[in-house]
Amino acid sequence: MEVVHIDDVPVDETWARLAADANAVLIDVRTRAEWAFVGLPDLTSIGKRVLTVEWQTSPENQVDEAFPERLAKVLDAAGASKDSELFFICRSGARSRMAAEAMASAGYGRCRNVADGFEGPLDANRHRGRVAGWKAAGLAWVQG
Repeated sequence: MEVVHIDDVPVDETWARLAADANAVLIDVRTRAEWAFVGLPDLTSIGKRVLTVEWQTSPENQVDEAFPERLAKVLDAAGASKDSELFFICRSGARSRMAAEAMASAGYGRCRNVADGFEGPLDANRHRGRVAGWKAAGLAWVQG
C-alpha cells in the first residue's frame, strides 16, 4: 500500500486559501451531532459553504467504508474536481487526516488536513476551542 503524505495547514492559512481559490473546498468530516451541537465553520463571507460528510457514524463510531464514494458524489455535485484543493476538518485533526488520506488514495491530488481542527486540543481545564483550532483563531462559525 502506497504511503500518502498529507500536509497540515494552519487554520488561518486554510481560510486564506479558501478565500483565494474559487475551486478550494472545506469538508467537515465530524458527526451530525457535532455539527448540530458544537457548530460549523461559516464560509458565507467568502461565498462558499462547508461540505459535511461523516467519516464515522455514531453511535458505533465505525469508519464508513463508503466514505470516498459518498464524498466523491458530493464533490461532483458541488462542482469540485480531482484537481481542486480539498481541506478536511474534524474536531482536532485526527479523523480529517484519515479522510484526506482516503481521498488522496482515491485520486484526489490536493488533499490537506486542517491543523488543530475545529476545536483544537484540550486546555488546562479540559475544555476545547480555546487553545488552537478554527474557533480559537476567531474564524467565522455558526451553531448548527
